[in-house]
Amino acid sequence: MSAQISSQLLNVACGLFLLTAVGVLWRRQVSALITLLTVQGVALAAIAVILAEQHRSAEAATIAIGVGLLKAVVIPWMLRRVHQQLPDARETRPLVNVSTSLLAAAGLTLLAYSAARPLVALAPTASAKATPVGIAVILIGFFLAATRQRAISQIIGLLLVDNGIAAVAFLATGGVPLIVELGVSVDLALAVLVLQILTSHLHTAFGPTDLDELRELHD
Repeated sequence: MSAQISSQLLNVACGLFLLTAVGVLWRRQVSALITLLTVQGVALAAIAVILAEQHRSAEAATIAIGVGLLKAVVIPWMLRRVHQQLPDARETRPLVNVSTSLLAAAGLTLLAYSAARPLVALAPTASAKATPVGIAVILIGFFLAATRQRAISQIIGLLLVDNGIAAVAFLATGGVPLIVELGVSVDLALAVLVLQILTSHLHTAFGPTDLDELRELHD
């Protein structure tokens, strides 16, 4: 694969990676959020595969396969199991409406590109120039977790943050040690498993898992 084609494919994968994060702010239905997270996992795996091909690294290729399985298969499958217990789950009362959320996403993306300018100046390669995409997804993930009311939506926000961190690690360094990435991803998979168990018990006992309604039970 030529360097030009590889660079173009990397830009496409990074564009899809960022677009899915913005799409998560646009949609409120939990099933749509899980679908977008799955597509983002595929885009992240594609970024890792392209970088592995560029560096001719077997270890990076192994990481890419592991990332693809965890981010695009295992974790979305676990989230869907949680969603099966709440089939009509939908964000009806987000703290910030959709229009404002999309404007915030644009602002956070500009902030990411501005903050990453010194890093890009140090190594003006195609992968380094795409690093702000990962930073933007991290910021969007934090924003999602802070403005959504349902626990599963907040977990998806944290998963966006983890995807963004992984993307920055891949793009800035050409890959991270396999044990580090897999360790973090397994921790998140366990967190989703705990969420599944807690959601099942809470839904059985109290019904909805909107955080405001759960606080009212405490009050």
